[in-house]
Amino acid sequence: MKSEFVQPAPIWQERPFDGRRRVVIDRVFPEIDGGRFPVKRIEGERMEVEADIFTDGADTIVAELLHRRKGEPEWNAVPMTHLGNDRWTAAFEVGLPGMYEYTVQAWIDHFETWRKGLRKKLDAGQEVALDLRIGATLVELGAARAKDEDSGTLHHFIGLLSVGGREAAIEAALSEGLAAAMQRSPEKAMASLYDKSLQLQSDRKLAGFSSWYEFFPRSWSEEPGKHGTFRDCMKLLPRIALMGFDVVYLPPIHPIGLSKRKGRNNALVAGPNDPGSCWAIGSPDGGHTSVHPELGTMEDFEAFVAEAEKHGISVALDIAFQCSPDHPWVEEHPQWFRWRPDGTVQFAENPPKRYEDILPIDFESADWQNLWIALRDIFLFWIDKGVKVFRVDNPHTKGFAFWEWAIGSIREQHPEAMFLAEAFTRPKLMARLAKGGYTHSYTYFTWRNSKHDLQEYLTELTSTELKEYMRPNFWPNTPDILHEELQGGSRAKFIIRFILAATLSSNYGMYGPAYELCENAPYPGKEEYIDSEKYEIKQWELDRPGNIRSEIAMVNRIRRNNPALQQTSDITFVRIEVSAGQEHEQVMGYVKCSPDRSNIILTVVNLDDRNTRGGWLRFPLERFGRTHTERFMVEDLLSGRTFEWNGEWNYVELDPHLMPAHIFRVNLPS
Repeated sequence: MKSEFVQPAPIWQERPFDGRRRVVIDRVFPEIDGGRFPVKRIEGERMEVEADIFTDGADTIVAELLHRRKGEPEWNAVPMTHLGNDRWTAAFEVGLPGMYEYTVQAWIDHFETWRKGLRKKLDAGQEVALDLRIGATLVELGAARAKDEDSGTLHHFIGLLSVGGREAAIEAALSEGLAAAMQRSPEKAMASLYDKSLQLQSDRKLAGFSSWYEFFPRSWSEEPGKHGTFRDCMKLLPRIALMGFDVVYLPPIHPIGLSKRKGRNNALVAGPNDPGSCWAIGSPDGGHTSVHPELGTMEDFEAFVAEAEKHGISVALDIAFQCSPDHPWVEEHPQWFRWRPDGTVQFAENPPKRYEDILPIDFESADWQNLWIALRDIFLFWIDKGVKVFRVDNPHTKGFAFWEWAIGSIREQHPEAMFLAEAFTRPKLMARLAKGGYTHSYTYFTWRNSKHDLQEYLTELTSTELKEYMRPNFWPNTPDILHEELQGGSRAKFIIRFILAATLSSNYGMYGPAYELCENAPYPGKEEYIDSEKYEIKQWELDRPGNIRSEIAMVNRIRRNNPALQQTSDITFVRIEVSAGQEHEQVMGYVKCSPDRSNIILTVVNLDDRNTRGGWLRFPLERFGRTHTERFMVEDLLSGRTFEWNGEWNYVELDPHLMPAHIFRVNLPS
């Protein structure tokens, strides 16, 4: 068993030191914590790598970017291009989901160094007879390295350089045919290799672009007051698909404990009909690998997953590593919990909050190895049932080493698996979870509401090292969080926050029914919903007047049709002035582009949900190689209207009672 936790031998063995290796390779980018953690990309995405590469003197350097899928014996080589100032670059297309390696090697090209020197001497009118003999020696070495066809070609050139006339020898030395044959037989014996093999995690396309819809299955019975089932929820799937969502996220579906069960609004004492919190996992009916009996059978759940796939929807499950006092593990594995002096198990606390209905797992247990395996195997169990996407509850309260091992172990078998970290916590903890394998991260988007705060936060996420490993997933609400921005907010405010989430980030989600119905009633004095669905079965009237379902569907359709909105990192905030020289604080705009720049989207949002706001917007034409006076067309994909803009400055105005945003497709003249 201990073998599962033995640190693997380094995958990279440095070449023995040889002082004749003169090329220096430094500052390879991207590189996370000295290569300790992988960068992340999406299958099919372009992976760009840069490095400082130089040598003493003026010899010519050749450099290659090496890459391979982890475990493969051979490297793929991509020639690197010199950018200037000793900075080099190359790129490759990322393969199917899994773990990859990349590094850089470079060497001195003595033949090309000689050839450049020969040209200079010829231009200066100097004698080159000895130089031609040196060149013949270099070509002889190349012929010894070359394969059959090139070997014959190079021997032909050796003859011209050695015994041909001066003009014939010079012509041969400068021949592109000779140069090409020598390039195909490089002298890599003294190549320098970067001292690390860096890692790249490739994720499936859903990891790069997704829209999540969260709902509680128990609330979807057609009979009021009755507990919903997986079969009932199947009827909801066409509606969710029509709105454009591709992930449905279910809170825990396991048996719920009876001991210390919470009542409505988190009451300490539950009524006889209160269903309890589904995060209080475990009862005599089972634990984390069982389904709550009132939801149906395991076969019903598997049928639900299969039906969702027919609608192009992936099912995401909530994995919460905590147990009700009634969980089978409490008796079967008491060593996995922390016991108090009075013989009771320590329940979860986050003072002043107390969670008497759940027991936290002790990651300092002496039996930690068996605990780790059991927790990892929960994921594997549900993967076997067809689930490949997981939202993990409070991962920052569990061991970081565990997550790195567990997620790495799971992805070795199932590289398509995805993990969303629900960690509204300190920045460095969130970053470490992302480094340790989490595919997506909840963020501070919910608490970034002003123009300044939003732009500052997006700049941090997209222009620092975070963009290499932390994928944001923007949620304007969750069952736990009703931010004061939405409390009592208008229908327009819900549209504003939705459009911001869906266009700023390529991955976003919502606690669905509550958001599409613009539920805005808080528990007094808290950032939570009153009569929360976490503690009761609700009856949702989805066609209630004032819902924003059509707006949600329209924006999701726009996202699917425009590759610019299917990525997060390439974003440029535009200047909008309320008057000359004065930045507008209530109107925000940003440009996104597809990787090939064929699709350009400009989103403009009025952050004021009560008043019409307008201002002069400067579109960054120079970014696309255009003059400041270029005339071009913009099409508002929300209204269908088209406008001709004249030059970089144009006026925009938004009435939140009609639509608080524009999503312009920018059509520049070809």
